[in-house]
Amino acid sequence: MSDKLVIESHFVPELDSSSRLSDYLGGVFKTISSRKGMKKAIDKSLVLLNGKMASTADFVSGGETIELLENLSQNRPEIELKLEVLFEDEHLAIIHKPAGIEVSGNKRWTIANALSSNLIRSTESDALKFPEPIHRLDYPTSGVLLIGKTASAVTALNQLFEHRMVKKTYYAVTIGEMELNRDIRLPVDGKPSYSTFSVLYTIESERFGCLNLVELHPHTGRRHQLRKHLSEIGNPILGDRDYGLEGLILNGKGLYLHASSLHFIHPRTKTEISIRAELPKKFKKLFP
Repeated sequence: MSDKLVIESHFVPELDSSSRLSDYLGGVFKTISSRKGMKKAIDKSLVLLNGKMASTADFVSGGETIELLENLSQNRPEIELKLEVLFEDEHLAIIHKPAGIEVSGNKRWTIANALSSNLIRSTESDALKFPEPIHRLDYPTSGVLLIGKTASAVTALNQLFEHRMVKKTYYAVTIGEMELNRDIRLPVDGKPSYSTFSVLYTIESERFGCLNLVELHPHTGRRHQLRKHLSEIGNPILGDRDYGLEGLILNGKGLYLHASSLHFIHPRTKTEISIRAELPKKFKKLFP
């Protein structure tokens, strides 16, 4: 297995009933989150179950260790896309993701495929040939994105996210009158979800009534959590084509949601990391 490195590991808690491995793995790993993607990884011998190559016929019931591997000899399309690197060392990097591009996936034009040409290859013994995004930002969302450059860093950073030890701050422009501060505890996809917000500025708008510059903190990590929470309380994000209100969709300017900062303790150096990405120009035009 000299051509493969462990990039994520997972310990299976006790389950109510045994589950087929390929079914269980949907949403378990950050690197490959879909069940279909994990089935492909199993077929490519990139999944270990208790230290042995896993099979789609395997079942888990609790107590097993599952490891996801990276094939160092694999080829991956690389694209030339200039990214702003906000922080980088031997173990991790933080980049500013532009709006309008996927973080990863089956498409050629992704952030993941642009990382190798923007980051310096780590000299650590477990350096990844292809640095890995640790979390996700939606296609239309801009802002700070955390990258693992070594297998051990990917594992450690995923654990920080799992234990909610990474503080994330977002800014959004929302539509309609709002309370100045609020906790939102509404389920997303049937799962408990928690967000908080503070309104920083409000301006009058002929079309929208009023627009607000809002600081947001997601305390859980559900898909589209902030967008859904704000929509459900009647204050959708400007430009949100999926969760906006009929007749109040702003076209052509994109989504006004920006991942502003990340704050965490570096898993290797134990130093405090606090990185901020400047607000996009379209925000500043509304709130100079």
